[in-house]
Amino acid sequence: MSWMNRENQGAEPNRPVLLITGASSGIGAATARLAADRYRLVLAARRREALEDLAGELGGPGAALAVECDVTEWDQVEALAARALAEFGRIDAVFANAGFGATRGFLEESPEHWRAMVLTNVLGPALTIRATLPHLLERGDGHYVITSSVAGRRVLPGSLYSVTKFAATTLGEALRQELRQMDDNDRIKVTLIEPGITDTEFFDDKPAEWALRDEDIAREVLHALSAPPGVEINEIVIRPTAQRG
Repeated sequence: MSWMNRENQGAEPNRPVLLITGASSGIGAATARLAADRYRLVLAARRREALEDLAGELGGPGAALAVECDVTEWDQVEALAARALAEFGRIDAVFANAGFGATRGFLEESPEHWRAMVLTNVLGPALTIRATLPHLLERGDGHYVITSSVAGRRVLPGSLYSVTKFAATTLGEALRQELRQMDDNDRIKVTLIEPGITDTEFFDDKPAEWALRDEDIAREVLHALSAPPGVEINEIVIRPTAQRG
């Protein structure tokens, strides 16, 4: 699809809106590219230049909005939601995807690195939910997709990253259960995406050739978002076939 066609389609006022954190690279950027033909996009990350380049690639104003945002800072996440609503008037789906990892071992990495990772991987999605949930509740429908990991289902030796992803998994299920207690709300969906080894910027060294690609994960995000009304895909665990654990 050409840039011009994307811009024109993105300007359609009834076109749904997908907000993506961690959108400047990897799974977030791949999801944005795959979703651009279906959604107007709100792209959030800390790297403004990369975000603006991606937004331009996907149609620019009216189709893709770039918002510099540190998901660990409440005022910035609150402002992100406000910008999305001011620009597009609605948020239909939220992909809480921002996150990063750390070397395994409790004597590895610095305490500062640990702190930043825990805040990004755990507080980040929680703040993203908090900033957008009032709007979705007012609308009465919507969809949250939260990036966890296979590491959020099985304990990895010496991995604080694994701990944060167990928290992300719990966060998604806690949100789903709370929503079901709110006046029998059954129209706001929650999906956990749990990738195995994926070839993204997450790794300092390139993983094995058999690793998943970020596009593989993006397809599963769109699969979950496209489920029909009344169908909620709660968890998607996706591993490369060669991954043993």
